[in-house]
Amino acid sequence: MTVSATARPEHGFRLSQLIYDTRYRSTTIQVVAMFAFMLAVGWVVNNAIQNLEALGKSFSFSFLFSTSGYDVNQRLLEYSSQSTHGRAAILGILNTLVLALVGCITATILGVLAGVARLSKNWIVARLMTVYVEGFRNVPVLLWIIVITAMVNESMPSPRDYRGVETGAFVFTNRGFYFPEALFSHGLGDLDLGLFKVSLDLMAIIAVLAAGIYAAKRIGRAADVKQAETGVRPRVFWYRVAAIFLPTIALLLFLGFHIGYPELAGFNFKGGTFLRDSFIGLWLALSLYTGAFIAENVRAGIQAVSKGQTEAAYALGLRPSRTMKLVILPQAMRVIVPPLISQYLNLTKNTSLAIAVGYMDATGTLGGITLNQTGREMETLLLLMGFYLIISLSISFVMNVYNERMKLRER
Repeated sequence: MTVSATARPEHGFRLSQLIYDTRYRSTTIQVVAMFAFMLAVGWVVNNAIQNLEALGKSFSFSFLFSTSGYDVNQRLLEYSSQSTHGRAAILGILNTLVLALVGCITATILGVLAGVARLSKNWIVARLMTVYVEGFRNVPVLLWIIVITAMVNESMPSPRDYRGVETGAFVFTNRGFYFPEALFSHGLGDLDLGLFKVSLDLMAIIAVLAAGIYAAKRIGRAADVKQAETGVRPRVFWYRVAAIFLPTIALLLFLGFHIGYPELAGFNFKGGTFLRDSFIGLWLALSLYTGAFIAENVRAGIQAVSKGQTEAAYALGLRPSRTMKLVILPQAMRVIVPPLISQYLNLTKNTSLAIAVGYMDATGTLGGITLNQTGREMETLLLLMGFYLIISLSISFVMNVYNERMKLRER
C-alpha cells in the first residue's frame, strides 16, 4: 500500500520515515548526496593545502603582476617582454578567442556545403565529399594541425623571394600572410583602459554602423505597416542601403581613411595586417576537421526532413536550390543545431593544441611559459580551467537561445 504525498502521519513523525516513507525518501537522498559532495570537495581542498605547505608554497595570484620576460609572437595588444604575466595571459586568451571565432565561422560554412554536397545526385561530388568527411573524421586533429601547418611552411615562398617583385595588396610567405590594413589620417586616438587601449576610430565606426542598421530596420518596418494598410509595398531597398552605408562612408572620409599595404623592408615585410603561419595552419586544420563533423550533422538534419516537403516545394515550382534554402534547411536546423553546439565546444577546446605549432594561445602563455617560470601550477591551471569553462558555457548559452528560437511553435 502506498502513502499519499499529502497524507498526514497517524502516529507523529519517526526517523525511520526518512528511509521508508516515500514522502521524505527523496529529500533524504538529496541531503546525503550533498553532504557526500561537500565532504569530497573539503578533502580535495585540504589535500591541496597540505601538499602546498609540504612544498613550501602559498596560494597566491600575485605572480600575474610580475614581469613576464618572454615574447608573444601573435598579439592584438601592445606587449613586450617587460609586460606582466597577466598581460601575457590576456594576449593568449584573445588569441584563443580569435582562433575559435574564425574557426567556428569557417567550419560552419564548410560543413553546410559539404553536408549538402554529400547528398548530391552527382556521383563524383558526393564521393569526393565522402572522402573529405571520412578522411578528416578518422585522423586525430593534432596530426592534421601539424600536416597543414607544415604544408603552409613548405609551399609558400620566403620573403626574400619577393625581392624585386611587385607583390600587390596580399602577400603570402612561409612566415605568414600579409593583408592591407586600415589607417586613418585624422584618427580620434585611443582610449586607455589601463590593461589595454581601445581604438576610438573603431568604436565610432561600430556605433555609426549599428545606428545605420537600426535605421534601416525602422524603414523596413514602416514599409511593412504601409503594405498592411494599403496592400502596396513601397520600394525602400535603396533607402535602407543608404541608411547603413552613407553615414559610415561620411565618417570614414572625416577620419581620413586609407589603406596601408605591406612592403618588403630588409629581410621581411613591414606594414599591413600580419597573420602568422601557425595561425593559418591552425585555422585551416581546425576548420576542415570540425567542418567534417558538421557536414554529417547537416546531412542527418536534411535526411530527417520528410520527402513530402521536397515534393511539395517542387510541385509549387521551386527550383532545387531554392527548395533547399527556403524549405529543407530551415526545418533541418532543428536537428542540426543541438549537435552543432557540441562541435563549436570541441573546436574551442581543440585550440589548446596550438602549442604544438608554436601559436601562443591561452594554454601556451598562461598554462605554458608562465607556469614554467613561476612554478604556480595550481593557480595557472585553475585560471585556465575557469577560462575554458566560462567560454564553453557562454557558447552553449548563446547556441541554446538560438536553438530555442528555431523550434516549431505548436498550439
